[in-house]
Amino acid sequence: MSDPAELRSWRVARDDLELRQAKPPCPQLNRFFYTAVGAEWRWVDRFPWTLDQWQQYATRPNLETWVLYVSGTPAGYFELDGEPRSDIEIAYFGLIPQFIGQGLGAYLLTEATRRAWAKKATRVWVHTSSLDHPNALPNYRARGFRLFKEEVSFKDLPGRSTGGAVSTESGERGPGWKGRP
Repeated sequence: MSDPAELRSWRVARDDLELRQAKPPCPQLNRFFYTAVGAEWRWVDRFPWTLDQWQQYATRPNLETWVLYVSGTPAGYFELDGEPRSDIEIAYFGLIPQFIGQGLGAYLLTEATRRAWAKKATRVWVHTSSLDHPNALPNYRARGFRLFKEEVSFKDLPGRSTGGAVSTESGERGPGWKGRP
């Protein structure tokens, strides 16, 4: 997305939602969301990270982590990565499984994109892959994102996760990314 006017917002008629930035940064929170959101989709690249690696990642000055709460319960998150007045990436984004199917993904993506533009972004972008929720790409397009580049690559993946897997690095994913079981 190269202009804030391209954003097609989604509203949710609920009064039990709260979106808050995680301040100060908390590597355990980033790790929690990475596994809780990505386990179903076999996100795996960060699974072996140590707490020190999470600390280095989560405390970078250009990374913001935002948490969506539903009636006080953490329901989803997004990470914005990039310097103000430059490209901002929605680096990670998603909902914990029990909150999928309620229109919250469209709402959360709207808010992530708004907050990226509020940082005076020159462009807002996001990667997706075949390891993301099947509605990820349709949601991105519905909010106004356009396909920029498509790649096909293969990756060996473990069997279906029961809750410990994590996501591929943003730079390795693209809309056409295909995982191999």
